[in-house]
Amino acid sequence: MADVERLLCSTGLRFPAFRLAKAGAKLDVSTYTKDLSWRPSPFTGTADVERVLAEFEDGATIVLQGLHLNWEPLARFCRLLEGELGHPSQANAYFTPRSAQGLPVHHDTHDVFSLQVAGEKRWLVYEPAWDLPLKNQRYKAESMGEPGEPVLDVTLQAGDTLYLPRGWLHEAKTSTTDSLHITVGVNVYTWMDALRAALESCASDVGFRHSVDADDPGPLLERLEAALAPERVERRRRRKLVRTRRPILGGQLGHLRALEDLDLDTEVERRETVIFDLDGSTLSFEGKDLLLPAETGADLEFVAEAEGSFTPGELPGDLDDDGRVVLVARLVREGFLTVSEAARETGAAAEE
Repeated sequence: MADVERLLCSTGLRFPAFRLAKAGAKLDVSTYTKDLSWRPSPFTGTADVERVLAEFEDGATIVLQGLHLNWEPLARFCRLLEGELGHPSQANAYFTPRSAQGLPVHHDTHDVFSLQVAGEKRWLVYEPAWDLPLKNQRYKAESMGEPGEPVLDVTLQAGDTLYLPRGWLHEAKTSTTDSLHITVGVNVYTWMDALRAALESCASDVGFRHSVDADDPGPLLERLEAALAPERVERRRRRKLVRTRRPILGGQLGHLRALEDLDLDTEVERRETVIFDLDGSTLSFEGKDLLLPAETGADLEFVAEAEGSFTPGELPGDLDDDGRVVLVARLVREGFLTVSEAARETGAAAEE
């Protein structure tokens, strides 16, 4: 709760990093934000704190959006979850005043874990109107009908977690206490995604570029079927996940400074938040492919499999001592490895 208040009241929070929501009301963002004069460009959409607090007192929920992008604890949590599940994840926080409701009945098009942080919130869950909806398949009560009786009526207390598969209709209400909860969304890779990716992979096949009235589609369907072989689907899914992860580089400036004292005995370790693939001497992570010399293959395999810290001197390949230090320094600069805290503290003490 203190973190939310500090972010809102003391940091110049800007839309769309936050917004207000209130069931049954449409709140125009321009009514609770303002532009702050600055050269060469103003800070647009900055929270008008007095207006935001007034809306909160009147029942509006404060939504902190995309916290996996700008709040390191949740960024790390989501990245570790992605490593376990193999699907992208995201996080928002909802701070709702007592006796209020932020959103009307709706469904999400991603799977949701609701983590109750403070206070309590009552959740009413209903049967889906769509089974496993896609991004553009939204619930509209006026055309799809009101939900039936709830299949789950539960009040979450601080420390509780509720799992909502995508498509399940739900609404949440506070009682006599303010409530803070985090929703962690998991955007699963569906067969629609797999089919689109498989079809895109066929773009180099001239047969798929013919006019539809030029050929019998039978052979094309056979080749598309081959592109949907499980191992090829998994390879494309994994590559998309690896290439689209945003770097989480906590402490990187300190790690770069520590390279000045890097030697064969300096302890380093793989950055916990990196999701990567290694193919020979090509290391892929966070949108880049590092094409390293072939002779680094054994060392890269060692680094990829290391559990805990190691030193450049422990690399098992054919590089000489200088080459080992150069390779480790490169991987630290790229954000793949970090220098141990003890080594950084030793370097800082030496400077003093």
